Amino acid sequence: MKKAVCAPLLMFFIVSLLFCGVCAAGPAEDAKAFVQKAVEYIKANGKEKAYQEFTNGTQFKKGELYIFVLDSKYNMLAHGGNAKMVGKNFKELKDANGKAFLKEMVDKGINQGSGWTDYVWTNPVTKKIERKSSYVVKVDDTVVGCGIYKK
Repeated sequence: MKKAVCAPLLMFFIVSLLFCGVCAAGPAEDAKAFVQKAVEYIKANGKEKAYQEFTNGTQFKKGELYIFVLDSKYNMLAHGGNAKMVGKNFKELKDANGKAFLKEMVDKGINQGSGWTDYVWTNPVTKKIERKSSYVVKVDDTVVGCGIYKK
């Protein structure tokens, strides 16, 4: 009798783990695809129009996903989550753990061409500090990025 009960529970557990693994990979792939779409938009429309669209438009905002752009001196050029951040320098901005995450993002993107940076940040939905990861891609002397909250 115990084997009959345990087998379905074990199968449920295994399927749940597999499903969660797929879910965890989904947002990361969405963020990368969103960044690639933004890079293509810059190439097709120019930086000025693209930065305006990223900050004030709607096509580069989807749920918690939005596009941001930083230059090699850590100045925010576009930010789909908070337009007030545009024009400010973020070289010294640190997360709740003291990590200069935007500096790391820019340096990684400029030096490696692309990459992920992990940090903690306040989720505007939950109002709690949560783990977050942002993906950036180098475009000339800037990085174009998108972040995801890790569940």
